[in-house]
Amino acid sequence: MRRARLLAPLLLVPLLASCFAEKEDAGAGAAPGSRLRVALAFPPAENLSPYGADATILSRLGVTEGLTALDANGTATPALAASWRREDARTWRFTLREATFQDGTEVTPAAVAASLTRATRARPAPAALSGVTLTARPAGRHGVCVTTAAPDPILPLRLASPSLAVFSPKAYRDPGHVDPVATATGPFRLTKVTGATSATLDRHDGYWGGLAHAAGIDARFVADGTARANALRTGEVDIAEAVPVSQAATLDRATRRETATTRTTSLLLNTGNGPFRNPATRAAARAAVDTSALARGVYEGHADAGTGIYGPAVTWAAGKRVTPARVRPGAVGGTSVTLATYDNRPELPEVAQVLKQQLEKAGFRVTLQVREYSRLESDALAGKFDAFVLARNTLVDTGDPVAVLAGDHTCHGDYNIAQLCDPRVDRAVAKAEATEDTGARQDAAMAAEAAVLGTDAVVPLVHQRIVTGVATTVKGVLLDPYERTLVGPGTRR
Repeated sequence: MRRARLLAPLLLVPLLASCFAEKEDAGAGAAPGSRLRVALAFPPAENLSPYGADATILSRLGVTEGLTALDANGTATPALAASWRREDARTWRFTLREATFQDGTEVTPAAVAASLTRATRARPAPAALSGVTLTARPAGRHGVCVTTAAPDPILPLRLASPSLAVFSPKAYRDPGHVDPVATATGPFRLTKVTGATSATLDRHDGYWGGLAHAAGIDARFVADGTARANALRTGEVDIAEAVPVSQAATLDRATRRETATTRTTSLLLNTGNGPFRNPATRAAARAAVDTSALARGVYEGHADAGTGIYGPAVTWAAGKRVTPARVRPGAVGGTSVTLATYDNRPELPEVAQVLKQQLEKAGFRVTLQVREYSRLESDALAGKFDAFVLARNTLVDTGDPVAVLAGDHTCHGDYNIAQLCDPRVDRAVAKAEATEDTGARQDAAMAAEAAVLGTDAVVPLVHQRIVTGVATTVKGVLLDPYERTLVGPGTRR
């Protein structure tokens, strides 16, 4: 799937009725249908909190929605908000559609405003709110006004983030936890979660978009990619996400769906402590990496060699890319480093193994650590590794190219695994955040990308295409470049 322009129609109120859902397949008269069996790659890492990485689990299973959604071209489209308009430089007014929460209560302006307010108080803050201060208040019988401390031209995109999903007041009874069980608004409601093993969902019969075709979803969290592929082959599941490239060829061609995504796999070098505090040592590591070998070998052609933070799926990026200014590689002299990654995406340990060999050839001594992501994230964010291999969807949080730079690569970013804190980068990102014109914002984003790459804190390795296993009996699976959706009202077997 190739994307046109990311932000071009941003300030126009969209007329589309949904994101990727096939609305013509859902409706009040739909037959009950069978239950769907889904194998997901990532178990919940944060007790299904909507404010972190688990938010995409909820959105992919059709549990949660925000005021807006994203279409395949990165345009903000209606979700719980039927329309919106910008009232002044800092305030947007969203008009709600008639909808009910999964607990049967009405979606009201007060409930929406309270839900957004709760998200602003979460610590750490949701990535979509990195560097942004907003307040939400009811406005009449059907309106919600959202005001930001500074003008925010991409607010409709920001509110499409899975981490800014809307929940009923019941979800917030425990002040320290948001309970997503039967409190969201999507076509499927959680009824049971068994730790990091499985989740059971039933159809939300009051869904505003019409009755879903499937009666429910039985989801299993299967970190092992080969096991997910085997489960699809043997008919144990109907949908298997993130099929490893090593397993793709073993699936029948009719069951393989390959989607170009905005996901980039990168080598992140710890600039805060350890040997990679030295820019020349980081430059030596960057110079040692052969990205084309990774794309051809590890990914077997299901990826493109890394060219930047944004890959080919961000179609405007290549023509605006700025060459970064970098320091010269320094002497390595047997420097010892710890390289870590996770095995939920089966290619990553192999990528790390190849990188280990390439770095050792350049003179580094490398210790490799591989764990399941939920057992690795806190250490990575705390800067306990010298280097980290991460697969990151660069537009998953907001659909805005600047957001990932602010969240991942600035002094106050909440997902700054490289521990990068460079005044030049912060200035470039701040300039991009303040730019409203679409083309100028893209130019500023690419200048900020060059500033980040110039530090060698980030070494882009490959731009991924994701293989999803889908049984031939299944229709209406929702595949998109941002990996936010998977199952919707029209998904059925």
